[in-house]
Amino acid sequence: MHDPNNDAMNAQERRATGALSLVFAFRMLGMFMVLPVLVTYGQDLSGATPFLLGLAIGAYGLTQAVLQIPFGMLSDRVGRLPVIYIGLLIFAAGSVLAGVSDSVWGVIAGRVLQGAGAISAAVMALLSDLTREQHRTKAMALIGISIGISFSVAMVVGPLVTRAFGLSGLFWFTAAMAIVGIFIIAFAVPKPNMQLLHRESGVVPEAFTDTLRNAALLRLDLGIFVLHALLMASFIALPLALIEQGGLPKEEHWWVYLIAMFIGFFAMLPFIIYGEKQRQMKRVFVGAIVVLLLSELFFWWFGHNLTLLVIGTVIFFTAFNLLEATLPSLVSKIAPAGAKGTAMGVYSTSQFLGAALGGMLGGWLFSLGGLPVVFAGCAGLAALWLVFAASMQEPPYVTSLRLSVPEKALQERQWLTALSSQAGVLEAVVVAEEAAVYVKFDTQIIDRAAVENYLK
Repeated sequence: MHDPNNDAMNAQERRATGALSLVFAFRMLGMFMVLPVLVTYGQDLSGATPFLLGLAIGAYGLTQAVLQIPFGMLSDRVGRLPVIYIGLLIFAAGSVLAGVSDSVWGVIAGRVLQGAGAISAAVMALLSDLTREQHRTKAMALIGISIGISFSVAMVVGPLVTRAFGLSGLFWFTAAMAIVGIFIIAFAVPKPNMQLLHRESGVVPEAFTDTLRNAALLRLDLGIFVLHALLMASFIALPLALIEQGGLPKEEHWWVYLIAMFIGFFAMLPFIIYGEKQRQMKRVFVGAIVVLLLSELFFWWFGHNLTLLVIGTVIFFTAFNLLEATLPSLVSKIAPAGAKGTAMGVYSTSQFLGAALGGMLGGWLFSLGGLPVVFAGCAGLAALWLVFAASMQEPPYVTSLRLSVPEKALQERQWLTALSSQAGVLEAVVVAEEAAVYVKFDTQIIDRAAVENYLK
């Protein structure tokens, strides 16, 4: 019988989702608040060069890329909370190190240490422990929304905080947010009764090979790598262009980002709705890459006054926000049943590597020839991405589901054959050690209740 109570999150699930969303948001604020200000305010640091400032911007990605999957696996062994607490303390220590440094190398070291607090996988695993299966996708989507909002807020608040307290004050502010995150974990997040080990939210070593051989997933990994490389490289040039070409003092940059993030957020929504409803995600995705490429060309060719720079920034962030929201959804659609956690782990590693190398690339290009070379290089990188993305197939429009399997059904698997052959079911994989089945199905052909009936 259908249980209407299952249609809504319970109090614990709402509390866990809200509190962990805040932890994610505060941490991402700390990561991204430096992005719009470091290349301008950082010029006062001893030893600062464009390349080293670019390295400082993206340095957190180096340790994030190396440590986030191992930290996630460690949380399976020693528990989620110890890993999260240690990660937030490491992040706070990195912020303090950057805050007390008056050299660019000290800030780079602080950013590297910030990235070493790689708690994303552990937080997502804790969220899985605290939510029922039918609400897990919703809870993770809310976490994703909080990350997007925190990025937008960081672009505006970062310049305001730096204007008020300086670059060192900005890092002390991010350290304080990490400490607030520790208190949220300690006092606001419910303690899980048990720790779940399953493949939708965690990395499974035996799924690595298939994930790394999946050409469609690798194309998306390349995409998030390039997207964050473009973001970091562009922010070597854009703040300087606002000063040099637009005549806008660095203390006033916040309103440009406020306009760009606000318009960019609402401008992307119709395209996401169209892509999902009309099942035209490839068209929307490739179109957004084209717009991103055009925005870099616009900066290169026309970014000679403030009005045009603001227009270009709006175009850039409309495309960026659309791609940032679309890529994880595509990974979820394409990842094999029972391998989504592993696919997302590789995807996140690619994202952080892109951020690290993008900062260095932007600084290096600027040292070669200033603003025009940075924007031209970014346009070339976007064009390369477009070549790879144009050959992608339309993704399957499926929902992923994990269902517990009764002991009797584990031994008698006629239901699995019947389920796998059901119209609308793309994949059904039983994982005996979890007593669970992972199913990918098209909700326009078969609904969740019909899938669940196969286990009864």
